[in-house]
Amino acid sequence: MAEFENLPVKQWTEAMVSAWLRSIGIKEDYVSKLNEEEVNGNILLEVTEDFLKKETGMKSGPALLIIKKRNELVESLKKAQKVHKNQGASKREHSDAKNDNETKEKPPESKETTISEIQAQSVLTSKNDCKPRPFCKDGIDFTYIKHNVLQPESGVVDLISPCHEYKSFAIAATLDRTKLQAKLAREILKFGAGCMNMRTNGTIHFGVMDSRDDSGYVHGEIIGVPVAEKDMYVDALDHIERACSSGKAEHVRQCIRPPQFIEVIDIKSHEKMYVVEVDIVPTISVVKNSVYPVRLPNFRKEANKLEFEKDVIYSRIGSKTEPVSDPNEFYQRVRERDAQRERAEQACFESNPDVSQDLGRKLTMLITSGKKFIEKEKWYILVTNKFGKQDLSSIDFLLNMNIFSVFDFDPDSKVSGLCSEYSKHHAVNLHFMQDYKIPTGKSVSEFASHLHLFEQANWIFCNGRSDFKGNEGQYDEMTWIKSRMTLLKECVSVICKQILPKGSFLVVFLLTSPVEKPLLYTFLEFFIDMEGHDDIICISESEENFLKWQSFAEGSCGVDTVNRSSVVGMKISHINATLQRIQPMTSRPTKFLPVYVKGECNLETREEERMYSLEILGVNQCDETSLEFAKEQKEIIERQFYHGGKVNWLNFWLADKKLVGDVIQRDAYHDISSLIQSNLKRHVGQPPICCLNIYHHPGSGGSTVARQVLWNNRKALRCAVVKPSYSPSLVAEHAFQLREYEEKDMQHCLPVLLLLEDCDREYLDDLKNELEAAFNTKKIAHGTLCFILLTCKRSHNPERMCMESPLENVAVTHKLSDEEKRHFATKRQTLEQQHEPQFILTFVLMSEEFNNQYIQQFVTHLLQGIDHASLVTRLIRYVALLNAYVQNSFISRSHCEALLPITFYSDRFRQHAFESSLSEQAKLVFIHLRDDRTYIQSVRIIHPLVAKEILHQLLNDQLQSDLALALLHEDVLFDHRFGRDDYLKFLRALFMRRSRISKGDESDSFFSPLIEHVQKNETPQKAITLLEEAYIRFNKDAFFAQQLARLNYSHDQFEDAKKWAEIAASKLPNNSYILDTRGQVYRRWFAAKSKALDKVKKTPENTVDAIETALKALECFQHCERAAIADVETMNNSGFFAVVEVGCTLLKLISSLPIFSCKTMCIQYLVTDFIPEPVRKPWENIHSKLKNLQTLMRQALEWISEDLSYFQTDVSADEEETSESYDTTIVHPKTWLVTKSLVYGKYFSDASAETIKKQSQSNPDSLTPFMKRMLIYRLGGGNIITIFSLLSDQKEKDSVKILEEIISLYPRNPQKARLDQVDLSNYIATHIALSCLSPQSPKLSSLQDLRRLTQQLPSEKRDCLSCALYLLTLLFWPEEHDMEDTKNSKYEIVLGALEYLKRSYWKKMKDIPQRRRKIFTHFFLGNGIGFDKFVHRTKVEKITKPLSMSEKKLKFRGEVWKRPEIAELCKRVTGWTEDGTVYIEGPQKKKFVVYALNTGTVPYGNENVTFYLGFTFRGPVAYNITTMV
Repeated sequence: MAEFENLPVKQWTEAMVSAWLRSIGIKEDYVSKLNEEEVNGNILLEVTEDFLKKETGMKSGPALLIIKKRNELVESLKKAQKVHKNQGASKREHSDAKNDNETKEKPPESKETTISEIQAQSVLTSKNDCKPRPFCKDGIDFTYIKHNVLQPESGVVDLISPCHEYKSFAIAATLDRTKLQAKLAREILKFGAGCMNMRTNGTIHFGVMDSRDDSGYVHGEIIGVPVAEKDMYVDALDHIERACSSGKAEHVRQCIRPPQFIEVIDIKSHEKMYVVEVDIVPTISVVKNSVYPVRLPNFRKEANKLEFEKDVIYSRIGSKTEPVSDPNEFYQRVRERDAQRERAEQACFESNPDVSQDLGRKLTMLITSGKKFIEKEKWYILVTNKFGKQDLSSIDFLLNMNIFSVFDFDPDSKVSGLCSEYSKHHAVNLHFMQDYKIPTGKSVSEFASHLHLFEQANWIFCNGRSDFKGNEGQYDEMTWIKSRMTLLKECVSVICKQILPKGSFLVVFLLTSPVEKPLLYTFLEFFIDMEGHDDIICISESEENFLKWQSFAEGSCGVDTVNRSSVVGMKISHINATLQRIQPMTSRPTKFLPVYVKGECNLETREEERMYSLEILGVNQCDETSLEFAKEQKEIIERQFYHGGKVNWLNFWLADKKLVGDVIQRDAYHDISSLIQSNLKRHVGQPPICCLNIYHHPGSGGSTVARQVLWNNRKALRCAVVKPSYSPSLVAEHAFQLREYEEKDMQHCLPVLLLLEDCDREYLDDLKNELEAAFNTKKIAHGTLCFILLTCKRSHNPERMCMESPLENVAVTHKLSDEEKRHFATKRQTLEQQHEPQFILTFVLMSEEFNNQYIQQFVTHLLQGIDHASLVTRLIRYVALLNAYVQNSFISRSHCEALLPITFYSDRFRQHAFESSLSEQAKLVFIHLRDDRTYIQSVRIIHPLVAKEILHQLLNDQLQSDLALALLHEDVLFDHRFGRDDYLKFLRALFMRRSRISKGDESDSFFSPLIEHVQKNETPQKAITLLEEAYIRFNKDAFFAQQLARLNYSHDQFEDAKKWAEIAASKLPNNSYILDTRGQVYRRWFAAKSKALDKVKKTPENTVDAIETALKALECFQHCERAAIADVETMNNSGFFAVVEVGCTLLKLISSLPIFSCKTMCIQYLVTDFIPEPVRKPWENIHSKLKNLQTLMRQALEWISEDLSYFQTDVSADEEETSESYDTTIVHPKTWLVTKSLVYGKYFSDASAETIKKQSQSNPDSLTPFMKRMLIYRLGGGNIITIFSLLSDQKEKDSVKILEEIISLYPRNPQKARLDQVDLSNYIATHIALSCLSPQSPKLSSLQDLRRLTQQLPSEKRDCLSCALYLLTLLFWPEEHDMEDTKNSKYEIVLGALEYLKRSYWKKMKDIPQRRRKIFTHFFLGNGIGFDKFVHRTKVEKITKPLSMSEKKLKFRGEVWKRPEIAELCKRVTGWTEDGTVYIEGPQKKKFVVYALNTGTVPYGNENVTFYLGFTFRGPVAYNITTMV
């Protein structure tokens, strides 16, 4: 570093920074990466730990080291500058003339201090003072920290307080035994004699720096010496007998105590070092009237032997031991010194005992951070070692605290220690330190969920676990330090830096047995990662146990801090009693649940914690709350609620206890209560799961109504709230555990009322399916109501939702009924007497029905005098922007603190400091939230409507896009660690999430509401710029590029759209949704070019560009199709639809050219090798692609038809809209298919339908097979879906006529014609359709003829089309009158078809949940024979039309199937069930499985059943399964 040590840090080059990095031990890989990033001295001063990890991939350890060393360097510079400034004057006074001249030539004082100037002072600023081992305390557990500094050597004080002398002993410690002992004895005897002669206590320390000349060290600095054999040091005192006269040697032995070996801990080294200390205690009873001359041993190198010098009398003079200059005078004052010693000993003996500390108050203040009660939401991290049996009986105080984790150094803890006792009352997660390594690619929230960190106490076994069969043994101290330190660092770092925000937790070191090094290192890691000692406390009953911890801790944070944060000498039983008194709960909470026989049962806490996906509401909920706490906190709790906070159980409990006023019961409360009561009335056809919904305007109190319903039903039903983020399968498992807990018979249990808040339909369906599956598995009797699922959802039109299903839905709106107005007026008067109006803002707004004018006036008044330039106002704008556009958004308090310039003098006062930093306006509009699971705090604006108005009024002339841009660029928020997942989720949603009515939004949108606002109210370019910035901010995310492509093509900026679509596709080349967007760019571009061509005369030359664009679109959509088929988790059909759409538009353009005014020529060009001359040259590069157009369109139509044949076509409104979603959605795909098939047929048939019909009648052979097929397409006979759709036509006569025309276009003798599979399938399907409408039609072939035709199908069923296999199941389904042989042969054909039909079904299903791709039933089995046995679904729907029959009601509602019209139409099939599976008798009496459409209706055990049979592309399905009586 010599080359740049005289340069200021800011002037360092990249090479100099690299050299400095190497000097502090950073790996060369990291040095090179930082050099590549051009990090010079100026940048070094600005880099953060996040930057180092993100930009270089650096691990936490070296990143932390760089920041720490950089900060030490900066701090040293500051201190050195002060020293430099203070010493400047004296330097000038005492320097010689030459130096004086040099000083004058130097730049002024403002010059930055250089490295060379601070080297001398750097050691002073990086070393901590510490205390010596307590004097004459032998055998105590005490340690020193290397490089800590003892107080300077001292002389005689009061004879009792020891004087100290230091010896580095660094060279001597390396000598052989004889030389080492000689040197050691010499120093001890010299110092000891000096102390004894002066009658003062003293300690000589070996391994402590005694000279200021030692390079790099300071006087008193602890270094330590290696001690290979301790007996060498002890035996050195054997020189006493030769060094002292025979009468005095015994005295010296009594006064010089044996050496004590104090271990020196070095964080950077595992070598064992010690400070060797010898205490001198010249008690008056030993030394009275004596003087002690000594002959000091000296090993002479020349003679290579040990010699003893002559007798010398030594005394302590100041901090040194010197020979006595006047022995006579010294002897004369012996009596005087004896008297002083005697008085000192007597005074020490008679001194009053220490006045006892008020440890109870100290403990209370430390645990509560100065509050009256322990905070319910505070997390506690416990670090402890082995508990004694007696102490384990006094841990009740821990049972009521929120223990986040326990760092347990007792390997036997699970068997006989604290873990064993604690787990008797609470569920625990058993972990090891290595479990806390976050895998690459997993977010912090995903990691926390994976380990269930916030559900149960996390017990981290830090030094093995004796009962564990895995490879996790116990280690000795040194092995632990070498092998486990890294794991400890990572574990502590993850918890303190990524999971729990600063100030949200308290670390408690509970020392119940002797302290070992690993526990000390744990303190150091917490101290480093928590950036101080503010939230670390130590509790120790034993002072001996505390001393070692104290000496170590003082090395990091100083004596006063350690003493202030420690409680020493208080018994665990006293701690237990003291802390229980200040807990919010009066005793260990015991929760009770109602039981079926009208009694109650005790819900064990650990059992409740094992059902962690549910917030279970007990009969005695909150009864454990202490009355003192309730009275103290009731105003705060009530004010929080009426200011806009979420209702909690304490609000209802306080009202029930008459400690506050009642919570108003809205009309919706009574409505939903009535619906629950009506569902509780049992009836035979009752489903096991009942769903009720509360739809509410945002902020109208829907959640309060829902929780009020649970509260008032908790004594009659088992009630729980489903916590967010847990899988439906886990919730279902826990729900059944709750239902059956402590009940004798699972057939007789109370229903469980489950509240789900803001869950989507998909999640609800999944949960219902899981509950139904469990219901069936457990074989609970039908008609038993097991669960009432109460959902609470946002909606901008709750009344409409209520009207759609009045027996399931209830509306909560901003509008109040007359009765509600009276309640609100009365309550408002009461509240305004108790609270200032600004503290109950939301209630006031609600009582005003959120009137727009009132909100506007309210916000105008609120914002008067606000400082628009302040950081707090900027924060209000950011929160308002998020709250206005993103549902349920918030910003964590930790983010807010990062943005605001708040100074925390102590973490314990963070809340007060944060609230004090807010402006008056912010205090009024912010509501403080706390996550129910993690307790992480956050803020939002009291109501979304208020947020919108604040945004409007605060912006003034500023545009919303500018504010959004500022928020994007707010690095301090974006890069902040805690709550980052939530913040990024909300920020992403601000730019990406589309509005959905089904999600409670006002309307559906193509872009996020913010982008929609900007493009409509500002400019499209602003919206594009905003998304471009978001793309960069979110690490060039492919989905942002996709949105940019959409936004650009929406505004006809196709070149830019193409660029962004290509970028998105390059990042996710197999994502069908992104590939669809790329196709849409070219599709829209083609549409724009086509529109422009409409204004000019079209020629082959001027149309080629548009056609090429269309062909590019088709190519993109083909890629989309392939990606969609390969994707096993979703099915994106958009590419197939788009191919047909673009194809039709392209055909329209081509056919509009004058050269193709003759349609025959156009068809010839497209389907043959013919090329007209006018287009040969202009279109030379696209001929082959255009000639493939007809094939592409046909394949797409056939694929769509097959897909629609399998599945229902409900458009799911709950599809995820933030990333993978369609650019366009086909709302009615079957109608679309009919229309497009007709258009397709029309373009590829060269005359009108009437002309071709006449031609076919006069000369049938004149029509080619292709022409006939195209005409069949035009008529609607091109695929099975369009054929069966003719059965839905209102005009049956027209449909009959069309079907007959389609049949007439096929060969008169199809048996001889050998039709291909597609034509054959369509031909048979047309006959079946015609038979449903006109069984007597002359065009209708016999059923036997159709069966014979199927012989033309491939003999290998795997080669058959799905539609052909389906038709086989219809045609060959046995009839009752069939002979046994005939029936068996038909069943064999059906079974052969079903085998491959089911394979095809599961191939199409992929890994998609069945509820998202519901099977479609085309036909039911009728009572007739022949064609009459086919009953198309339209006939069933006509019967059920008055009941608003839907597919779901066909599936679930048994009463629909009881209608006599259904019984007349459809045949009931007889079968049986075994273990939940339905069977009918198949070939040769074998079992034939029939899939139950609703598994919940399948009886258990072996039952005879009847049911209606439906025919689907999965195979036969059973409807309305009924047990035979």
